[in-house]
Amino acid sequence: MLKFIGKKILILIPKLLLISLIVFLGLQLLPGDAVTRTVSPEAYQYMTEEQLEALRDSLGLNDPILIQYFRWLGRFLTGDFGYSQASGSNIAQMLAGRLPYTIELAGWAVVIADLIGILFGFVAAVRKNKPIDHILTSGSVLGISVPEFFFGLVFILIFSLKLNWLPTGGRMAAGETGFFSRVRYMILPAFTLSIALLATLTRYTRGCMLDVLNKDYIKTARSKGLGDFVVNVKHGLRNALPPVLVLLCFRLPILVSGTVIVETVFNYPAMGSMILDAISAADMTVVMVTTMVVACVTLIASNLVDILTAALDPRVRLD
Repeated sequence: MLKFIGKKILILIPKLLLISLIVFLGLQLLPGDAVTRTVSPEAYQYMTEEQLEALRDSLGLNDPILIQYFRWLGRFLTGDFGYSQASGSNIAQMLAGRLPYTIELAGWAVVIADLIGILFGFVAAVRKNKPIDHILTSGSVLGISVPEFFFGLVFILIFSLKLNWLPTGGRMAAGETGFFSRVRYMILPAFTLSIALLATLTRYTRGCMLDVLNKDYIKTARSKGLGDFVVNVKHGLRNALPPVLVLLCFRLPILVSGTVIVETVFNYPAMGSMILDAISAADMTVVMVTTMVVACVTLIASNLVDILTAALDPRVRLD
C-alpha cells in the first residue's frame, strides 16, 4: 500500500508542472502585459516607449517565455507568490487571510451534505416506491438540476428579507469575535453550497443501498430473524458506504470551485471573491496563484480517491 501511495505522489509532480505550464502560457496569450495592466491609462499615455521598455526590462517581461515561466515557478515553489498587480498586496498574505474562510465554508458544506444526503438516500432505499422515496428522489433531481446561485437567492429572499431570521451575507458583524458569532452568517452559504453534493449523495446512496439489499447475505440475515434496523444499518448501510465515500472524495474539487459563485452571492470574503476580483481587475498574478491552488486541491482530492479505492479494493493496488 505504501508503494502504491508513493507512486501516486510521484505522478502528482509532473501533473502539477504541466498544469502550471498550461496556466502560465494560457495567461500569456491574453491581450496586454503586466505593464499595461498595472499602469493607469492616464499615466500610460504620457510614458515614452523608452520608459515602457525600461519598465518591461525591470519586470523581466522581455525575457523568453520559458525563462519567465521557470522564474515564476521557482518563486511559487519557494512560497514567494509575488504581489498583486491591482492592489500591491502580498499574495501569500492574501491567501493566508482568505483560504481558511473557504476551507471553513467547504467543510461545513461537506458535513451538511454527508449527514443529510446519506440519511435521505438510506431512507429512500429502505422505503423504496413509497411516497417518501418519490419525494426524496424528486428533490435530489431538483438539487442537481438547479444552479446553486438560484437557491442562494431564494434563501436570501425567504430567510433574510421576508422572515429576517438570518443575515443576507458577510462573515461576521463588526465588533463580534468567536465561532458562535459567525454561525448565523455560515448557515445560508454552507447549506447553499451543500445542495448539489447533498442531492448527488442521496441518489448514489439510494442506488448503492438497493444494490446491497438485494445481496444474498442480506436475505440470509433476514432469514435468521434479525430486525430491520440491524439488517439495514449494520449489514446494508455499512457495505453501501465505501463507494459513497469514493464519490464524496471525487466531488470535493467541484465543491471548492463552487464556492466562487456562492461566496459572491452571499458577499462572503474568501477565495471565491478574491478570484473574481482578480479576474475583473485583470490581475494575472493573483489569477495564476489562485488557479494553481485550486489545481493542487483538485489533484490531491483525485489522488485521495485512488488511495481510498485501493484501500477498499486490493485489486486496484495489484493492477
